[in-house]
Amino acid sequence: MLRIEGLTKRFGGNTAVDHLDLSIPKGEMVGVIGRSGAGKSTLLRMLNRLSEPSAGRILSGERDVTALRGAALRAWRRDTAMIFQQFNLVGRLDVLTNVLLGRLNHRSAALTLVKSFAQDDKIRAIAALERLDMGHLLAQRAETLSGGQQQRVAIARALVQEPQIILADEPIASLDPRNSQIVMDALFRINREDGITVISNLHHLDIAAKYCDRLIGMAAGRIVFDGPPHALTGAIAAELYGIEAKDAGAEALDALDAIASSEARRARQNVA
Repeated sequence: MLRIEGLTKRFGGNTAVDHLDLSIPKGEMVGVIGRSGAGKSTLLRMLNRLSEPSAGRILSGERDVTALRGAALRAWRRDTAMIFQQFNLVGRLDVLTNVLLGRLNHRSAALTLVKSFAQDDKIRAIAALERLDMGHLLAQRAETLSGGQQQRVAIARALVQEPQIILADEPIASLDPRNSQIVMDALFRINREDGITVISNLHHLDIAAKYCDRLIGMAAGRIVFDGPPHALTGAIAAELYGIEAKDAGAEALDALDAIASSEARRARQNVA
């Protein structure tokens, strides 16, 4: 269980995240939605401790994540793998080496300096690439791959960290629809098959509703919606996004209402 208590982040006079209280059970797939500037990315960066909270606590079980330092903090970052919108690969390195970089927190500093990876690390990395249908490209330089392929390499790198949580910050924002589906399918399978908690910032509501068990809507640094996709109607989504609602996918507003109606029909049939 991941618990957030009064989590706040200020940048000068601007409050990006404002006293958030939230609990996320292990194994849930959560979509964090909202317009640009709502505080979504800042929230994920604080969960990984890439950004320090101004106030509040992050708790994993009984462990106070916000108090971690040194080796304990490095272990937390290993256990909460980040996937970024811009992939963060080393372009001149081959695909396999980029994935192996996810094993750095499992290895000694001396081995890291000589770039010596154990055979079992290589086997683990190749297995992660095969799982994402990228094994045939393991010797190719990362900079030669398409955006969708690079994001799958980034997911494989996250997998070999053996994380308990995957934090995906707008993982499909720079991808075309086909590659967006491939990446979201991969994250969904990892969540379902491995039981890894996935928390993903997503802009498009139809995609968030399709893949996530739970949606958390943010506006001006606060949570304004928290519930299953079928509870997020078009009216609520329009309130969340304002004039950006159409940019979030105009068809999504109708799709969400359709999901809600479908869920209601199924509930009535089960009662009958």
